[in-house]
Amino acid sequence: MEMKEIESAVEGILFASGEPVQTDRICVALEMDRPTVEQVLQKLMDYYAYERRGIRLLRMEDTWQLCSAPDYADVIRKAFEIRKPAKLSQPALEVLTIIAYYQPTTRAYVDQIRGVDSAYTIGLLLDRKLIEECGRLQVPGRPHLYRTTRQFLRAFHLTSLDDLPEMPDLGGEGQIRLDEDGRIVDLDMEEALAMTKTFQMDRYQVLEALTNNGGPRIL
Repeated sequence: MEMKEIESAVEGILFASGEPVQTDRICVALEMDRPTVEQVLQKLMDYYAYERRGIRLLRMEDTWQLCSAPDYADVIRKAFEIRKPAKLSQPALEVLTIIAYYQPTTRAYVDQIRGVDSAYTIGLLLDRKLIEECGRLQVPGRPHLYRTTRQFLRAFHLTSLDDLPEMPDLGGEGQIRLDEDGRIVDLDMEEALAMTKTFQMDRYQVLEALTNNGGPRIL
């Protein structure tokens, strides 16, 4: 196939899917090598953005998805009478930030950092599919572990977790050790987390800045 045909075929695959499509699946469908397919996908992504088209091509780790351009979110909502999703509250952003940077992590760890119970907030984030359960910590009680989802990447305009802004340095190696109740026992980390206000605001502002930069796209 000529390059134009390849681009059209890729567009058709992504449009028909409606969901994120893995690069390898596109390679198999087109019977083409990965570098060529990735070159075509990147070209389409750049084209949609440069020409200010009504759609965008998003990359989320090793998957690709077509979506509407955020510039036209208001008219799209009007056309389909979609209610604008409520913005995340400060507690939700705090919890989401902690999970994003320290995943996989437990609710006990989130609670200890924030100094308050986070069960309700974690439930809201689960309902919005911004986080998900990803197993259990192998300690007595086996608490659930949580991590962010592809929906999180899509909502905050991130290709992968590597795109998250760098956090302020907490000192030490940042490794976390937990006791039988899932509480932090690493002394350097514990000392750093004792500065609760600084921790909350520094990390909360990281995702708040992302949110204010166009807001979550899909919630």
